[in-house]
Amino acid sequence: MISTNDFKNGMTIEVDNNIYTILEFQHVKPGKGPAFVRTKLKNLRTGATIDKTFNAGVKVGTAHIDKKSMQFLYSMNDIYYFMDMNTYEQVELKRDMIEDSIKYLKENLEVEVVFFEGELLGLNLPDKITMKIVKSEEAVKGNTTSGAMKDAELETGYTIKVPIFVAEGEEVVISTKDGKYVSRA
Repeated sequence: MISTNDFKNGMTIEVDNNIYTILEFQHVKPGKGPAFVRTKLKNLRTGATIDKTFNAGVKVGTAHIDKKSMQFLYSMNDIYYFMDMNTYEQVELKRDMIEDSIKYLKENLEVEVVFFEGELLGLNLPDKITMKIVKSEEAVKGNTTSGAMKDAELETGYTIKVPIFVAEGEEVVISTKDGKYVSRA
């Protein structure tokens, strides 16, 4: 158990039989009435984000989350297969559990698979991933506007905006937080 006064971003807690990660929290002490803690929580089972308010000092259960480094192998019929590189144990994740991450998954990518008491919850991607551009438009000669961007399709089928000087066949670094181009690889 942990007091709401000890909340930290990234902490995992158990509330109403659900497991949440604390995305944001704010201690509020109004002029009238008792203090409270306003939080933004992400449900680790469903991926939904909720706002919840706790009275200051209330005890909440902590959730011990296990993370295993695994390698993405392949996908078939909306099931994605991952392998533990030490034990060679394989894990299957359904598409709806990792919907937001699919556009970044390529063979041999190392990710963190998240468990709670043996229950598979999902996965964490590296902050940045290197991918190859398989299709992009040619740069228009004379278009030298600073910050000019064009569409580029990556090897996973995901389309991003890249600067006009980046060519088809090149590798680029992409942020998995917002899905944007970071740099050339």
